[in-house]
Amino acid sequence: MKRYLKVDDIGDLKQALKEAFEIKKNPYAFQELGKNKTIILVFFNSSLRTRLSTQKAAMNMGMNVMVLDINKDGWKLESEMGVVMDGDKPEHIKEAVPVIGQYCDIIGVRSFATFESKEDDYNEKVINQFIQYSGVPVISLESATRHPLQAFADLITIEEHKQKERPKVVLTWAPHPRALPQAVANSFAEWMKKADVEFVITHPRGYELADEFSQGANIEYDQRKAFKDADFIYAKNWSSFKDYGQVISQDRDWTVDEEKMALTNNAKFMHCLPVRRNMIVTDGVIESKNSIVVPQAANRVVSAQTVIKRMLESL
Repeated sequence: MKRYLKVDDIGDLKQALKEAFEIKKNPYAFQELGKNKTIILVFFNSSLRTRLSTQKAAMNMGMNVMVLDINKDGWKLESEMGVVMDGDKPEHIKEAVPVIGQYCDIIGVRSFATFESKEDDYNEKVINQFIQYSGVPVISLESATRHPLQAFADLITIEEHKQKERPKVVLTWAPHPRALPQAVANSFAEWMKKADVEFVITHPRGYELADEFSQGANIEYDQRKAFKDADFIYAKNWSSFKDYGQVISQDRDWTVDEEKMALTNNAKFMHCLPVRRNMIVTDGVIESKNSIVVPQAANRVVSAQTVIKRMLESL
């Protein structure tokens, strides 16, 4: 594996899950693969779970780990070509990325959508420059359009907690005070369409995801109808794709609460975290026995380690 950006990069999901559960059972079994190898994690945006889980995963594999927060630790990077660099960005990504590649065997990159250009965001301008110029395998730690380590962890979590062979999984939009990227929702939809689940997306009109992610899923605009007999509820906010990056609704009726969860088949509640309590979800739901947000976050180590293992095997 030379890059990890989307579900197709992981290959057969059953095999990926088998490897993930093998790693979860014995996380230190493959340290020889990582011995004397280095991973650099580059963050253009804030992180808690992604940073710590990927560091932990790499250390479990016996790797050296370096973390670079571009906004605090390094020079601001220019990514446009042919510009006169007379502003506040003293280093060009075309030099910086090959240099970073000289210091490691694998690079992880986290770079959110900027909402300045839908074209640039959905062409994955930043992470593709790392792939083009680094000379080493690249892992997406969340890009403008996808969060594949999160989606893989989500699938692992559903596999662990499902009570029937083909569960009903609902991705529900929920209100948020800020404009958030579509990345988590996109990846979750992409992975669930490949998994053996009944998959439903519910959101207000105007919050449709890009066709490449939503096509093939059941789209339901009535949230309560979508929740009926669900086995898993995954709450997440995202901004509009059509009116790109815009917040077109903050309707609190979409908050996941006890009344809506009572419509489900005793569903487990999921969220990628961090979560805005009593906006995305009520205290009663996230603190209930059916909330699995902490085990879900713990599986971020497992998903990252499975990907790192495969990359090390390909070196």
